[in-house]
Amino acid sequence: MRCAAAASPIPNTRTAENTMIETITQLAVLRERVAGWRREGLRVGFVPTMGNLHAGHFSLVELVRQHADRVVSSVFVNPTQFGPSEDFTRYPRTPEADTTGLAEAGCDVLWLPEVEAMYPFGVELASKVHVPGVSAVLEGACRPGHFDGVCTVVTRLFNQVLPDVAAFGKKDYQQLAVIRQLVVDLHMPMWILAGDIVREADGLAMSSRNQYLSAQERQLAPVIHRTLQAMCTSAKAGQTRAQVEAEAEATLRSAGFVPDYAVLRKPDFSAPNEGESGARVALIAARLGRTRLIDNLEFILPG
Repeated sequence: MRCAAAASPIPNTRTAENTMIETITQLAVLRERVAGWRREGLRVGFVPTMGNLHAGHFSLVELVRQHADRVVSSVFVNPTQFGPSEDFTRYPRTPEADTTGLAEAGCDVLWLPEVEAMYPFGVELASKVHVPGVSAVLEGACRPGHFDGVCTVVTRLFNQVLPDVAAFGKKDYQQLAVIRQLVVDLHMPMWILAGDIVREADGLAMSSRNQYLSAQERQLAPVIHRTLQAMCTSAKAGQTRAQVEAEAEATLRSAGFVPDYAVLRKPDFSAPNEGESGARVALIAARLGRTRLIDNLEFILPG
């Protein structure tokens, strides 16, 4: 088993004319469909989502399509990863648009389970999956229990689909790291692909939550991306990590955001030593009105 950002592409057997998608709501039917593909010697790819899909999600389907003969995507708004004051009931549901977009992106099966299928003993009695370490900081500290909910549902989805390869977006940078650790630690025989962030023309990272923004807030939202760019520039210019983070937080507050964090980290989320070169990621989580936005930017700090 390997967990990696890429795998050797295989021929894409789907044609431009073949844009039909099958919607499956019963686990037994899903398993039979996947088993049939495996009997044919086909590789299975998987893209888990919570629906209300946009170009970022569809890019993950297209990425997986490069490494699999058949692609399954799930739409399931997972109650266990929302905190008590978060937006589970508000989270937008757009099943018809999701189905059309997935078909056009090259998805073969839409897995659309009910809560009862995902949690047969109910949410309160559900077995939980916890990934220690990387899940405890930043998003994990701001949203206690969030990553336990993510890992719990993703493990269940992996057991249902049994994919050879699955894709997650870099926009949820910490989630990607948590899933990679989960797959390695539990010896799951699959590849994890990392999809690049898809942005609007003004730099705002695409997100289902962007539609919560008012017109005025939408005009302000790209400040997050510009702040990330400034963090990278300042770090490369020799500013200390403390200076970079303080300036970023001040910029966000002056623009009307309430930041949870604006930090520089190594890709493993440890804090780099001053003067240390290598890979870095700038990460921001901030509220704008009622909407919480996250984004990040990878860069290399030269020696």
